[in-house]
Amino acid sequence: MNTLRIENKRASISVRSPIVVNQLGAEIRAALADHWSRPLIIDHPADRAPWEIAPEADVLLTRPLAGWHKAPAEKPAGWPFGLRWIQTASTGVDFFPAWLLDGPVVTVGRGISADPIAEYVLAAILGFEKRIHDIRPRSREQWKITPLGSLSGKTIGIAGFGAIGRAVVERVKPFGVNIRVLRRSAWPYVIPGVEPADSIEKLVEVSDHLVLALPATTRTARLIDADVLARAKTSLHLINVARGRIVDQNALLQALDEGRIAGATLDVTDPEPPPDYDPIYDHPKIVLTPHVSWTGGEDVKRLADKTLVNLDAYAHGVPLADVFDRNLEY
Repeated sequence: MNTLRIENKRASISVRSPIVVNQLGAEIRAALADHWSRPLIIDHPADRAPWEIAPEADVLLTRPLAGWHKAPAEKPAGWPFGLRWIQTASTGVDFFPAWLLDGPVVTVGRGISADPIAEYVLAAILGFEKRIHDIRPRSREQWKITPLGSLSGKTIGIAGFGAIGRAVVERVKPFGVNIRVLRRSAWPYVIPGVEPADSIEKLVEVSDHLVLALPATTRTARLIDADVLARAKTSLHLINVARGRIVDQNALLQALDEGRIAGATLDVTDPEPPPDYDPIYDHPKIVLTPHVSWTGGEDVKRLADKTLVNLDAYAHGVPLADVFDRNLEY
């Protein structure tokens, strides 16, 4: 988000004005309209499939909610037409068809919603410990002192140390907690107050609150399964703000029913949304929200800033930022 822009107040004669299909709304259009490259912006009709784009376009700005869940299994005839770059609003790409990722360079909205998601995580942790809504007295008879939980001395486990994981660390540090983090890549340096975890099993064993902030890949699918949950403390509170398929939901429900873990806060599920009558909807130990943890921040402004940085780079012919890596799957 702090990437420096390559600005040029006058478009060079050698720079062709990019033709941009915009599926991200009026605010993004307004941010791009005055760009020095003089882009021709085509607003995509809301009632048209997101892959049915103007064939002359070389840039596509899109998001999962544009209708990609209805995409055909095989790429449409002519795809990707003249596209040379696709910018997505989301960090994860699992909502898109595989053929969208197997063509022009794809850049993602990495880190855009890290702050509101981290605030959601903090709210979930404090809500679990303090239980303010649960202890509200409804009568004089219910007016009783009930001991509340505390974060001091507790262990916060974080699986995934991208922008979301780092934002969570910043917010929980002042509460006097122990922080353990599992990350895929090697630790390049020591982070004060953060202790690395060697495996998901080791992380689960010590965590009182476990935050899932991992990308959804073939390696992370069903990462939290029955075997992993069997290692958990009975006090464990699981928080998933990543993707539903990282958790084996049947194993999670069984662990909750049998009292082997204490609770879960789920902003994502598999499938999403869950089918009617799924026990996840009214389970007494689950706080369920409809994939909203990313909302409430300045995500539109941050997305616009990120897109402008990449539009600068694209117009100058230099590498783009936050490119999707097909090998890592994020």
